[in-house]
Amino acid sequence: MIKGVKEGLLFLLDDQCEFDALLAELQYKLEKTHQQLLTGPLVHIHVKLGSRIATDEQKEQLASIIRAQGNLIIGSMESDLPEPLDHTSNTSKLHVITSIVRSGQTLEHDGDLLLIGDVNPGGTLLCTGDIYVLGALRGMAHAGVAGRMDVVIATSLMRPTQLRIADVVSRPPEEWLTGDAAMEFAYLEEGQMQIDKLSQLFRIRHNPIMFKGV
Repeated sequence: MIKGVKEGLLFLLDDQCEFDALLAELQYKLEKTHQQLLTGPLVHIHVKLGSRIATDEQKEQLASIIRAQGNLIIGSMESDLPEPLDHTSNTSKLHVITSIVRSGQTLEHDGDLLLIGDVNPGGTLLCTGDIYVLGALRGMAHAGVAGRMDVVIATSLMRPTQLRIADVVSRPPEEWLTGDAAMEFAYLEEGQMQIDKLSQLFRIRHNPIMFKGV
């Protein structure tokens, strides 16, 4: 389909047919159906590929057919696919806070959080992303409060009253805390809360952590 727009012409290409059939139909329309419309001064063309993922070679084939008309200039050629989720914006940049979360206090953050300080018993951390505590975690920490299950809770000293990731609640601390609770992190594996040494974080965090201090 070819539509007139303010900037020139909009080519809406079928994203379901075979590519060779698309090329043939495009060439037919340009050479036969729209001869009167496409003669005269230069016209800017904006090509929409729909949900079709075209290779560079296929885009060049389309462009060659359009440019062959002489008065057509391609302004853009793009698919209407949704933008991929930028997980790095949520999982690799930390908001840094230096504080102590005391009993009765709740610290909430939308994103990933690095707390430089302790969380005392009765203190609570709520975060949509990862939680990192450079200090002792002796209160409650809930990561992925909006439902994310790929988050972690990491701390210098793991002595929480409760851990939560998404809707998964940890077992009572006396059932899983070890004698050496230093430098550990919690994560979900097959829907179950797991604890491992912080040195093993690379297994589920392949991208480097970028610190964004405030």
